[in-house]
Amino acid sequence: MSKLGYSFLAGLLAHAPALAAITNPTVNSYKRINAPVTLSGATWSPNTITYTGNNRTHMIRIPEAGRFELRLPDGSANPYLLQAAILAAGLDGIAEKREPGKRLDINMYTDGHTVKGAKKLPLNLLDALRAFGGSGLFQEAFGNEFVEAYVKLKTQAWNDYSRHLTKWELDTTLDC
Repeated sequence: MSKLGYSFLAGLLAHAPALAAITNPTVNSYKRINAPVTLSGATWSPNTITYTGNNRTHMIRIPEAGRFELRLPDGSANPYLLQAAILAAGLDGIAEKREPGKRLDINMYTDGHTVKGAKKLPLNLLDALRAFGGSGLFQEAFGNEFVEAYVKLKTQAWNDYSRHLTKWELDTTLDC
């Protein structure tokens, strides 16, 4: 991949915690990102802010020369906001001449614990919204009014979710 491509990729990595609020806009999005490894090992969802060659366990993979795949978004992402956010983060990487760091050619599910300093993706929607709301890049790209409205809307969804007890909570904590 070209130096320009690596700078774009580095912008995505640098802004991943805030980017996740757009690429993964629902409570359930984070159940996918932070899912435990299945018996088959085929979860294939990223949980770290890393990149690699042709390996689906990282946030970004480079399956062949000249292109990369951002594996963070899920199907609930707004396609218009998704493209705008990716462009904003990637173009910032180019403008700031960001470097993506070392490529990790390992399976992050089985060997991720051996990597020192690999940043984790947000654990939940609220963490992503906090990063998005505090992101100068996205405030500049989308405008303060949009960022505030988006964070307010999605925080309300998080609050609605948080007010409900799940069956697991009822089964395991009701008698405490």
